[in-house]
Amino acid sequence: MIKLCVYNKEGQEVDSLQVDETLFGGSVRYALLKQAIVMYNANKRVGTAATKSRGMVEGSTRKLYKQKGTGNARAGNARTPVRKGGGHAFAKVARDFRQDMPVKQRRLAKNSAILAKLLSKSVVVIDELKFDKPKTKDFVNILSKLKIDRSCIVTLPEYDVTLYKSVRNVPNVYMMTVADLNAGDICNRQKLLFTKSAFVSLIEKASNKN
Repeated sequence: MIKLCVYNKEGQEVDSLQVDETLFGGSVRYALLKQAIVMYNANKRVGTAATKSRGMVEGSTRKLYKQKGTGNARAGNARTPVRKGGGHAFAKVARDFRQDMPVKQRRLAKNSAILAKLLSKSVVVIDELKFDKPKTKDFVNILSKLKIDRSCIVTLPEYDVTLYKSVRNVPNVYMMTVADLNAGDICNRQKLLFTKSAFVSLIEKASNKN
């Protein structure tokens, strides 16, 4: 069992949670985690880079001048890659880099990523995270008291517009719901900040899946 302390906005411990590792697979599946990270990064690639081949540029296909007798270097048509304005020898074409994984594998990868963060003590749980109005300064003060000074994912049970407006201008801090968590985003951030209700919801979902 892993013990997680629950803190308030002042950084004081007010409660604790017991987490069973078996809910998140029992051990970290590193090979599956790597596959998921590669997939998420590949899916971010646009793949629209393209250049014109010799068949796509304008120009006649006739030989510019005869092969011998002119004193010039041999030359073919104007579209050749060795001439200015010619096409590319190995032209790039638009391509789709997208990869896919079965739903079950994505879920297992996400659980492994969360378990890895739990084992490295990179998960912080706060009892409540609500604001009456958007206030970035107050949110930054909370992060400071929780000793979170690096990239972080703030995880909520459901979307909160007020909190989002408080978070969006803080560098390297992102807000997500429990349903949107994935292995790629978790592994690309140093810390996971959960509200207590969000973490309880995550545990309940993991229990139901198992």
